[in-house]
Amino acid sequence: MPDGSAELSLSLHPAIAEIPAADWDACAGGDNPFVSHAFLSALEDSGSATPDRGWLPQHAALRDDSGLLVACAPCYAKSHSQGEYVFDHGWADALERAGGDYYPKLQVCAPFSPVPGPRLLLRADAGVPYAALAQGLVQGCKAVGASSVHVTFCTEGEWAALGQAGWLQRIGTQFHWANQGYGCFDDFLGALASRKRKALRRERRDVQAAGLTLRCLRGAEITPRHWDAFHRFYRSTTDKKWGRSAYLTRRFWPLLGERLGDAVVLMVAERDGEPVAGALNLVGRDAIYGRNWGATVDVPFLHFELCYYMAMDFAIAHGIPRVEAGAQGEHKIQRGYLPVPTFSAHWIAHPGLSRAVAEFLDRERPAMRREMEALATLSPFRAEGEA
Repeated sequence: MPDGSAELSLSLHPAIAEIPAADWDACAGGDNPFVSHAFLSALEDSGSATPDRGWLPQHAALRDDSGLLVACAPCYAKSHSQGEYVFDHGWADALERAGGDYYPKLQVCAPFSPVPGPRLLLRADAGVPYAALAQGLVQGCKAVGASSVHVTFCTEGEWAALGQAGWLQRIGTQFHWANQGYGCFDDFLGALASRKRKALRRERRDVQAAGLTLRCLRGAEITPRHWDAFHRFYRSTTDKKWGRSAYLTRRFWPLLGERLGDAVVLMVAERDGEPVAGALNLVGRDAIYGRNWGATVDVPFLHFELCYYMAMDFAIAHGIPRVEAGAQGEHKIQRGYLPVPTFSAHWIAHPGLSRAVAEFLDRERPAMRREMEALATLSPFRAEGEA
């Protein structure tokens, strides 16, 4: 196996169920729910991340000579580039125009979840470096005849280590809200410039005047009735936004609630006792992560209330340092969500494509950093001495 680590052996597994949950989670830790055995198994067992949908699990497991799992990675052989949020369609087109096959590729990620977090999962007491698992992934890529390996939304430390190992480095942008020790939402509003503060208050007031009941449900408080309604909301969003089949099946939501328990938080709007909109969140150690949202009513600012402001309320009430509200959305800046970099790393077998992508990324990285600097100037927070 990896050079200098002959005692380690790599295996690829076509189902997360082949790896005991306790062993996997000993490597994944408990900080980020999106790489937990529970989350990944809910995706597979619900029929959401499966081979017939273009997601063939190939979970990487690195074991020592005693059979102990010392490192692992959530990995999939992909026949397309959907559900990833780090776009490589141009790379695929370039290789196919040159007569090569871009698919299958290996994707190391949390499927359908543009959530930054660990991807190279190392058992803390095993002393295995990122490089060992990185080299194992390259060997696994060659063994299954894939064109490339893509580690998306990884940590900055993983990104740096993969860069040192010769992988191609890419950055993107998301918008996160930082809890500066606020005691309540008004404390946060007090940190904003006057005009922005008034705008946010007006948005929350308009939602309250719409005759809806807003509820924050957690764990066992979320019933099958809520999950049925939420799937309708989810489908209303996917059908309207993309006009194609939804990534996540109806079975996924109750499985998620069952397996992750209090890590699941659902913000719900009701009218006359019936759910009419909802926003799904998962809670980790340092962040509450906004994921999916949908509605069957058209109420101005309801999206902002359920997806942003109620998540901020939850973070303040529970002392959570950060809210991550998903991909895209420069409109989040005016609501206190500021630009932060996201990281991905890529290994491409074809030398010509690898060189071309490297040149593209060498231009893209500084451009992305300049864009983030420009976006940061739009911050709604008041300057020192400003009312």
